Amino acid sequence: MTNIDEIDERILQELRRDARQPNVRLAERVGLSSSACLRRVQELERAGVIQGYRAVIDRSQVGAGFLAYIAVGLSAHSKASQEAFERAVAHAPEVVECHNITGTVEYLLRIEVADIKAYKRFHTEVLGALPQVTSMTSYVVLDSSKDERG
Repeated sequence: MTNIDEIDERILQELRRDARQPNVRLAERVGLSSSACLRRVQELERAGVIQGYRAVIDRSQVGAGFLAYIAVGLSAHSKASQEAFERAVAHAPEVVECHNITGTVEYLLRIEVADIKAYKRFHTEVLGALPQVTSMTSYVVLDSSKDERG
């Protein structure tokens, strides 16, 4: 585990807010010289704390404005069943996040598709067709007042 001090934490917070800001501006915001700030960012990258940079996309602009989460229960609580399920959803472009969770079900999926019709197709023909799946509970997102995923 990497030791993260208060300045590193501020750097990470600023990069989460805007990873494209120039190093000069980042340095100003965290109270460092440009060279010191760049060294810290590079060290955070080398240590694996910063694993990459992503574009935040307005999914509705690219035809995927329907968002839902699905809680998925599996028929068997075995490693083989979980691996088979994970392989199947890895190939489904509708699934943008797959989390193995604790509780009454095994997985929580984030699904992004164009509309309810596309969601129904995915729900029935893709997810519902997997032999490991025994239960699915959908949570359709109406609005997101906060979303800081990067």
